[in-house]
Amino acid sequence: MLVLAVRVASVPGLLSTSTVFGAREELPDDPMPGTVGLVVAEGPILGESAVTPGCFAERQPPALLVLHPPSETVPSLPECVGVASGCVLLPGLPYLGLDHRAAWVEAEADGTVTSMVSRVSLDPNSDPDTAVLAMLLAA
Repeated sequence: MLVLAVRVASVPGLLSTSTVFGAREELPDDPMPGTVGLVVAEGPILGESAVTPGCFAERQPPALLVLHPPSETVPSLPECVGVASGCVLLPGLPYLGLDHRAAWVEAEADGTVTSMVSRVSLDPNSDPDTAVLAMLLAA
């Protein structure tokens, strides 16, 4: 799902700024068979309409994503100019033995995936994207 989302974010003009998306387990009215939930844009990371700490206090999503358009992505390889990137954080409950998990993807405008990384037993403070997403969930 993250690969598809980053491929969409890499299309010029579809995503104007880095945006947070939240997974929701509620189903839409009249769902298609096999529907398991929704991914909804929560808002940009920066600016007047930015997602604020505490916005997930009442309803904590099972996953948060951040997508960065090419204009806000620093590629992991210098030859990959114009890539979009994204990160998904699946928060755990470490004191119960459920580790945090995360994945990162970079993709070019033609859909070519240039980088894909997945980690378990993650310290959310080890990466800027996971740190921001964890802060939004914890606040």
